[in-house]
Amino acid sequence: MSADSVSVLFLFFFTLLTPHLVISSPVPDHELVVQEVQRSINVSRRNLAFLSCGTGNPIDDCWRCDPNWERNRRRLADCAIGFGKDAIGGKDGRIYVVTDSSDDDAVNPKPGTLRHAVIQDEPLWIIFKRDMVIKLKQELLVSSFKTIDGRGASVHISGGPCISIQYVSNIIIHGLHIHDCKEGGNAQIRVSPSHYGWRGKSDGDGITILASKHIWVDHCSLSNCYDGLIDATHGSTALTFSNNHFTHHDKVMLLGHSDSCTQDKDMRVTVAFNHFGEGLVQRMPRCRHGFFHVVNNDYTQWEMYAIGGSASPTIFSQGNRFLASDDNSKKEVTKHENAPESEWSKWNWMSEGDLMENGAFFRQTGAGASARYARASSLTARPSSLVNSITRTAGVLSCRKGSRC
Repeated sequence: MSADSVSVLFLFFFTLLTPHLVISSPVPDHELVVQEVQRSINVSRRNLAFLSCGTGNPIDDCWRCDPNWERNRRRLADCAIGFGKDAIGGKDGRIYVVTDSSDDDAVNPKPGTLRHAVIQDEPLWIIFKRDMVIKLKQELLVSSFKTIDGRGASVHISGGPCISIQYVSNIIIHGLHIHDCKEGGNAQIRVSPSHYGWRGKSDGDGITILASKHIWVDHCSLSNCYDGLIDATHGSTALTFSNNHFTHHDKVMLLGHSDSCTQDKDMRVTVAFNHFGEGLVQRMPRCRHGFFHVVNNDYTQWEMYAIGGSASPTIFSQGNRFLASDDNSKKEVTKHENAPESEWSKWNWMSEGDLMENGAFFRQTGAGASARYARASSLTARPSSLVNSITRTAGVLSCRKGSRC
């Protein structure tokens, strides 16, 4: 760095710090001064990061700096992290533009609709011509190698059954508002250009993932669905849920079908950089059997618990911020379910570098088996002090052509 650059940075930091130090008392409390200096330095770092288009969020820093993102949409597929990092979606396919928000016929969908796009046999990168609200008549069955990319439009999927990812691989879902999802099914639904069949009743999840792998859900806003916001079951693995904003829901995220479903022992899931916000009750996530890396998320509310599970899952909670409510009965982050203490005390649940606020606490269990936590580690955590800035833009982004998102 040049001497001029050092001088500029010094003046920048000094400008930030000076107003706060001037109003200090004549004999300041040294600890308060240190805290104030640290706060000012953090502000300056965020400002410098903004000026350099670096946020500390490795996914966003991979693509959001590009003002030509609209012409380079597929670059997003190179930015996944965690266990779902190999999800390429429709990277190798053509662009499909959704022009029609209707969903009148689940057996014979019209070209230009989202349903017509997701059932095609070829890889596709699906985008939207304009803002739209899509009320699906039946659950949307997405075939392999698809990206649903809502950037550049305000796209809501709501008011009907929502998204089902079943027995497929390589799906990216980015930038959608998914809310008020209902049950559906007991109907004929097309799953490919050459096949449709009878579907039983759907659960009413925002996103259902069943027996699928290499799935990445990023920068979506999810709330108020009939069952779960995101459920992944029956051997689904290689999953990343990142940069999402969850609000106003009871059972947020289920990872693992049942205690007896041993298919889920191979489940690997990364839950990173999400904001678990207002109106949430439990399951952020609820885990079974597999390996779960819960890293650098911001938890600002839970009514029952934040992270829970049963059937001896390995849970590695790292660099999160947990802000408990003022209710003394709602301070614990964790909940061990469906087993006596003599059993759940052996489950490997570890908190490392988490920030516990307002009395929040994480009940660690197990023997700290390093090999198991290594299998549950999917990326390098940032310090929990940076969670606020890393998750500040969680949820759907406002992306407009010709400017950075």
